[in-house]
Amino acid sequence: MTPQENLPKTNYESFEVAPLTPHIGAEVKGIDLSAQLTNSQIRDLRQAWLDHMVLVFRDQQLTREQHKAFGRIFGKLHVHPVNHSRGGDEEVLVVKTTKDSPYTAGDGWHTDVSCEEIPPMGSMLYITEMPASGGGDTMYADMYRAYDMLSDTMKEFLSGLTAIHDGALPYIGAYGIGAPEGQSYPKNEHPVIATHPETGRKLLYVNSGFTTRIKGLAPAESRAILDMLFKHIAETPSLTCRVRWEENTLTFWDNRCTQHHAVWDYYPHSRYGERVSVLGDQRPAA
Repeated sequence: MTPQENLPKTNYESFEVAPLTPHIGAEVKGIDLSAQLTNSQIRDLRQAWLDHMVLVFRDQQLTREQHKAFGRIFGKLHVHPVNHSRGGDEEVLVVKTTKDSPYTAGDGWHTDVSCEEIPPMGSMLYITEMPASGGGDTMYADMYRAYDMLSDTMKEFLSGLTAIHDGALPYIGAYGIGAPEGQSYPKNEHPVIATHPETGRKLLYVNSGFTTRIKGLAPAESRAILDMLFKHIAETPSLTCRVRWEENTLTFWDNRCTQHHAVWDYYPHSRYGERVSVLGDQRPAA
């Protein structure tokens, strides 16, 4: 692949975009997400989302219901597995970190809820409180590019393999949130190399947040391959863009072809946001 291949569009009829990098991320300018969007705006947003994978909308004044309404443009809203322990609106995941928090959600590279049979196709995080000291950025990584950068030999080896994605890994192991009584968190198999259902492009589909092992390999082999792939994602800066949050910013990412990492560099200050995710309509496929 030459550096100029698969570069996203930058011209759309109903708004402007300013790319964050040549291959992932863009700020969208000239659109009010609280208003009823036109068919042209919705069409262009869908295309820009596929083109750039991560869309950033600044200076948005949204109620919770307007946030949810924007999500429903793209599909039915997802109910997060840990919301059983939190109460409130089941379609909204509160993302709140203070000096008393034992952890911050998303502090590690991951794809949202990849443990489910059909993971969310996209997520929308709306930040309304930022650390007074600055910080609290989110990094996003391009899984098309992560796949493209692998050697042909490694691509061939990984093709056809499947991996286990287990919700107990983060929700119990990292967050200490037990499953509902008499139930367990989702656990499913997905291809290590998947194909995006809309763009048709191949991508790397394992993540350190949920992926526990590769089927068909000895435990030591699986661990070595996964650790190599996780290191590839975490230590290759050219895969990434970085979203610098401001109050009243919403970011919408394609969960099928990206990973993200919320940087907790603002202790003891606080950050608050709310996330809605959009259900996918098919499970990841090779």
